[in-house]
Amino acid sequence: MKLEVTPAVPALDTELHIRLTDVAPGDEVTLESTNHDAMDRLWSAHATFVAAADGTVDLTRDAPVAGSYTGVDPMGLVWSMSLQQSTGSGPFTVTASVDSGPSAEASVERLRYPAGVTREVVDADGLVGVLCYPEEGPARPGVILVGGAEGGLHDVDAALMAAHGFTVLALAYFGAPGVPSGLVRVPLEYFGTAIDWLLAHERVMGDRVGMIGGSRGGEASLLVASTFERVGAVVSLVGSGVLTQGISYSSGALLDILRTDVPSWTWRGAPLPYLPYAIPPELEQLVAAGEPVPLRLAFPTGDTAPLAENAIEVERIRGAVLLLSAEHDYGWDSPILSEVAMTRLARARHPYPYEHIVYPGAGHDIAPPPYGPTTERTSPGPGVLFASGGTPEATAAARADQWRRSIAWFAEHLIV
Repeated sequence: MKLEVTPAVPALDTELHIRLTDVAPGDEVTLESTNHDAMDRLWSAHATFVAAADGTVDLTRDAPVAGSYTGVDPMGLVWSMSLQQSTGSGPFTVTASVDSGPSAEASVERLRYPAGVTREVVDADGLVGVLCYPEEGPARPGVILVGGAEGGLHDVDAALMAAHGFTVLALAYFGAPGVPSGLVRVPLEYFGTAIDWLLAHERVMGDRVGMIGGSRGGEASLLVASTFERVGAVVSLVGSGVLTQGISYSSGALLDILRTDVPSWTWRGAPLPYLPYAIPPELEQLVAAGEPVPLRLAFPTGDTAPLAENAIEVERIRGAVLLLSAEHDYGWDSPILSEVAMTRLARARHPYPYEHIVYPGAGHDIAPPPYGPTTERTSPGPGVLFASGGTPEATAAARADQWRRSIAWFAEHLIV
């Protein structure tokens, strides 16, 4: 029995080909996958297959008869991994076994930073970031990539995108040394400086940049693009066409943060208006009970008037706009919040391409690059766990599709 996992040196966003040969036709074979993440936590999944008449099992062709996922899915043994009570280190490994028979094993190192990509720490003009670009070849289109409510730097995402032919600036705008600790009164001029700096870099071609972000980063991307004319393409992932209240992490636990009335953004020294948080009884009850909290409860989207009053002027964007939302988004109602932007673009007869796609069954966590576990549907927050919503299958499919669409969007609208 021979087990192959290819390609030999994949990046995290590379689809794997897992294939087993030299198996007795009709035998049931169990495949178990294991991998340690960046925090050295162990994840694993398993699936049982029936070998075909030619003695093979091919995950691009075969559906498991039992296991942690269903249906034909080449990456099912990745996204269906669940977190185990173990730590350590090691590559992505698949083990194949037949009852009372032989076994086989294959491993690949899935690179967080793809080969052939240069990473440079950015410490200029007050910016905090990491620049990633292909080591060889000509200058590439520039893209600014920002995170969401977690803040910080997303340099792994930037490196993965850079491998597809872009020069990507992972830009921290809060939640990292050198920038505000919370999403409070962040000056839009900071992003304007980043745009100027990136376009002046020798590894960047053209006179327009792309902008991409997830969740609050999607809100930021639309806002920045509507403010600075040198943004030529935008991707907002589970984002918002509405300006929303700031996040003062120094205020303490979740309910205290929601009650701290602060703006997220300023422009020319003045705070921008925003949709304030709501604290309905259901949210308070979940917090008191220690249950996972769907933060969407804090965003009042039922009344269209406040949404319109605090809408981003997306019609000012001088470029293509792609809005990608999740049907069962528990972080906030990204379909409704993004549709506010879509409505404004349509009403203004926006002269550039624009599109809004809602992924059926998917939850809030569609923003990371594809091919990571999606079985954990909660994330830590200030004194609570946040529920993300959606099913693991739908969220995994949405991650893969949004990544392909985002890369294609920038390739089409930034390369002239």
